[in-house]
Amino acid sequence: MSKKAVILVSGGLDSATVLAMANAQGYECFALSMDYGQRHRIELDRAQKVSISNGAIEHRVVRIDIGNFGGSALTDQDINVPTEETDEIPVTYVPARNTVFLSVALGWAEVLGAKAIFIGANAVDYSGYPDCRPEYIEAFQSMANLATKAGVEGDSIEIQAPIISLSKGEIIQEGLRLGVDYSQTISCYNPRTDGKVCGACDSCRIRAAGFLEAGADDPALI
Repeated sequence: MSKKAVILVSGGLDSATVLAMANAQGYECFALSMDYGQRHRIELDRAQKVSISNGAIEHRVVRIDIGNFGGSALTDQDINVPTEETDEIPVTYVPARNTVFLSVALGWAEVLGAKAIFIGANAVDYSGYPDCRPEYIEAFQSMANLATKAGVEGDSIEIQAPIISLSKGEIIQEGLRLGVDYSQTISCYNPRTDGKVCGACDSCRIRAAGFLEAGADDPALI
């Protein structure tokens, strides 16, 4: 009997790896991306490519413009993407983003009869976002169990974050083992109009360190 899962796909390397992992586990994968008012539309183009090449049965883009509120360098043109490291939660944090994304995924999962939602949250090599921590995923799981017909009837939808405790290098190694084409992904917070990465933002630095740790070249830079 087939089993279905909704996979949150952003166009970055983490979600591409998670999609490949879910596919390898035998799930029928339904990829979900959000048009949330992000400054750089290239993310959605890459999400579509990633979804097709990593076995998704369907890829949907849902528009929920949380960027309309501003408050993040990823949505607000007036806030510069930082290039300096900080010990605080950076301005690239998008308020409530994962909560909104997971809630939409939860609705689609119920309609599909899916048994799981996969998210590429990571709490090791990341920017310190509060909605990428294991305790957040656990809390959302508790809420999902209470808030859905499936959960109340004892057939809860599992929130899976399989890379949450992996280093970026370990994530890349797993993706390469599964055949992920990382040239299709983009991680940069501030890409140029031609799609080239800035190389200076937090996400670019973490990605570069990850490929170095994995002992591999980043095909997106070749």
